[in-house]
Amino acid sequence: MNNDGTAVIEACLGMGVREYVVCAGARNLSLVEALLSSEETIVWSHFEERSAGFFALGRTIDSREPCAVVTTSGTAVAELLPAVIEAYYQGRPLVLITADRPIAYRGSGAPQSIEQWNIFSNYIECCHDIGVGSAVGPLAWSGRMPIHFNVCLEEDDTPRPVTVECAEFRGSKENFEVSSLVQFFENFWSGIVVCLGGIEPEDRQEVLGFLKEIKVPVVADATSGLRELLGELLVACPDSLLVKHKPASVLRIGEVPVGRFWRDLETNKDVDVLSITRTGFSGLARASKVIKGDVARVISGLGAVGELGDALDILKESRRRWGRLDQLLESYPDSEPGMVRALSIYATVADSLYLGNSLPIREWGEVAQR
Repeated sequence: MNNDGTAVIEACLGMGVREYVVCAGARNLSLVEALLSSEETIVWSHFEERSAGFFALGRTIDSREPCAVVTTSGTAVAELLPAVIEAYYQGRPLVLITADRPIAYRGSGAPQSIEQWNIFSNYIECCHDIGVGSAVGPLAWSGRMPIHFNVCLEEDDTPRPVTVECAEFRGSKENFEVSSLVQFFENFWSGIVVCLGGIEPEDRQEVLGFLKEIKVPVVADATSGLRELLGELLVACPDSLLVKHKPASVLRIGEVPVGRFWRDLETNKDVDVLSITRTGFSGLARASKVIKGDVARVISGLGAVGELGDALDILKESRRRWGRLDQLLESYPDSEPGMVRALSIYATVADSLYLGNSLPIREWGEVAQR
């Protein structure tokens, strides 16, 4: 990352902001580093954004000085809204510093990407949307109302804005949607992998039948509801295995997946990606195709596809990895993955399970019992 973090922190110090409440994450790492390297700052560490916002507001009340709260990107930013509203009506100088992905990700539905600019609307004095590499110029602020700095930070390969080809499914085999799917499957010999995000309960039976028909490797989020039903089609440790056996094509079904493999498709631009989703979000900031519609209707409208198979022998390697993973979990029951495996066994006698964010969803997908 570049020095955007340092520039923003220097600007805030120039405005008299000395205290910072930090909810650390990968996205705001440069901001955290800038704070820790400064001798002028007081840094408070917090584990959850909503309460961090109120803690920062409390510091402004107690010290009579501005206090900043620093978050990572995505819905973490939205968690600050209650504290911002309270600060607005109390006339308190609450400063919001939110890390963001590059501007090209906006509107894509990619992980950790929401519309952060001016998200607090009427409850802030102003919002400074700072692009990648942009300078932080002179700032006008009354010091009596909340102010927002939204800081876009570089990635390893910052994308340029792209136009995503999106079609809405209407159920006719003559439509673009079905022809796109047919063309997509014509390249099965070069390797196809299916990625499952969250899937509506009423769509799961149709999706499961389709996957058992085509018999290609599947990467499944726990929120798909199908992970435990896929048998040997479920890929073990996909984030590393699919680096070794990179498919030519990825079919995403359902919501945007949370796994690292999906995130890495941003830079693996030679992999053809087609999404079938009810929301129409591509989940990527690079070129891909999207079919928007009811997932079950799209798949049933395709008709019989037949077995495509595993052209890259991913599932053969996956079986070995499942065996090795089970051995490791038995050998290290006190590890974090071992704890998740144990919880997954206890969960079989429960009515429901709550996974709080993307990290436990990923860990559950990798190590939970099947």
